[in-house]
Amino acid sequence: IKELGAATDSLLDGIGRLTDADVRGPSLLPGWTRGHVLTHLARNADGGTRLLGWARTGTASYEYQGVAARAEAIEEGAGRSAVVLLADVSAASAAFAEAAAVMPPDCWQHLITWTTGQQEPAAGVVRSRLAEVLIHHVDLDLGFGPGCWPPWFVREMLATTVTRVNERGLAPLPATLHAADTGHVCQLGDAADAIQISGTEADLLAWLLGRSDGAHLHRNHPGPLPPLPSIYYT
Repeated sequence: IKELGAATDSLLDGIGRLTDADVRGPSLLPGWTRGHVLTHLARNADGGTRLLGWARTGTASYEYQGVAARAEAIEEGAGRSAVVLLADVSAASAAFAEAAAVMPPDCWQHLITWTTGQQEPAAGVVRSRLAEVLIHHVDLDLGFGPGCWPPWFVREMLATTVTRVNERGLAPLPATLHAADTGHVCQLGDAADAIQISGTEADLLAWLLGRSDGAHLHRNHPGPLPPLPSIYYT
């Protein structure tokens, strides 16, 4: 919770001076303006608040009514003024922080259900929100890049993302990933015929999340690395 507070403060500071023209400008996500990203960050906080309420009270309160409802809410809110968008993100984030602060310790293990149908203990809601804030802060293209992510977050998220890419069959090629700054090694796809890719943990993670073309990474294979789909485009 402490780490989420720091990430949220950084986000709010970064967006605090945006103008109407700024929020209508493109984000780094295909087809989304900054207004789309900001609206998503607000609605995601609302959804997380509902999930924590579910875990605390036992009364089902879903993140979103459904995938279509989520997309509709983002589209409807994207064109609002900068003042309204920033107030929305701030208020929704504060409500999420309050919901987390009042959670009884024994409720963090209560199961919640995500919009996709997956279930996990409520503690995962805070971890997910932290990833949303840090990753979408990069998507806003305001000078906060992958190198600004906390090292502990990068290490944990790199392992999680490699697992997700492998489980979903999204690996564009078999590769052994070497983190030059920490010595950490991950296997992407089948180890057979794997190429070697090295770079900082943050650069490796940015590529795996679809936030980088991999130009900063070194590999023992000629040509550019294939792109990966944007994970956390949600």
